Amino acid sequence: MHSPDATLVRRLRDAGCVFAEEEAALLASAARDADELARLVGQRVAGAPLEQVVGWAEFCGLRITVAPGVFVPRRRTEVLVAEAVGHARPGALVVDLCCGTGAVAAALAAAVPGLDLHAADLDPAAVACARLNLPGTPVHEGDLFAALPAGLRGRVDVLTANVPYVPTAAIALLPPEAREHEPRAALDGGDDGLALARRVAAEAPEWLAPAGALLFECGEGQVAAALGLVTDAGLAARLVTDDDRGATVVVGIRP
Repeated sequence: MHSPDATLVRRLRDAGCVFAEEEAALLASAARDADELARLVGQRVAGAPLEQVVGWAEFCGLRITVAPGVFVPRRRTEVLVAEAVGHARPGALVVDLCCGTGAVAAALAAAVPGLDLHAADLDPAAVACARLNLPGTPVHEGDLFAALPAGLRGRVDVLTANVPYVPTAAIALLPPEAREHEPRAALDGGDDGLALARRVAAEAPEWLAPAGALLFECGEGQVAAALGLVTDAGLAARLVTDDDRGATVVVGIRP
């Protein structure tokens, strides 16, 4: 790859891109010609997430297609994947709710062979994107468990849910690239940030197989409440944290 043009790097840096040289190289490699490069750079300078501009994100060593307007997979969610892998086995029934691009499901499929995998999301744009990343995997459109085939009830070995957990009042504090370019439903977790997690935890026992695992992320300040709602649902709750990636993952196991 050629060294990125100094003018391009400077333009990105002036726009607030901390890793301007790396971004310039990625933008240049994604463009077929100078006109397309100018268009991509314009989108990035205007605040669009880099992953939406170049059309992909790296996640668990995979290149995940990211469509405009779809939630960008976060590197901290790799911690959730690593924990979920420990609960999966070849042939296990795995469901990825709030799947977005399908990054979590794709990473699990790459890590554990032969999974019986399903994914679901409420957002039609996310579902279309997930189907690109999960060829051959059923990706259902609908509201949480209502999207799933009834035949999965009581059989799910691993249930991951990339629920939004930003409290509504804190949405305004998010970086503009998230606030203005990702769907609000993928960010807004309600008054306390746990509205979706609460719904998932309450219904999860009906869908999990015996010893099945529920996994979702929460904010550092939400840990006690998140563990409590999992316990209230009758699941054995524990916490997994990764300070390096700023990840907090709640795990609930059905007895």
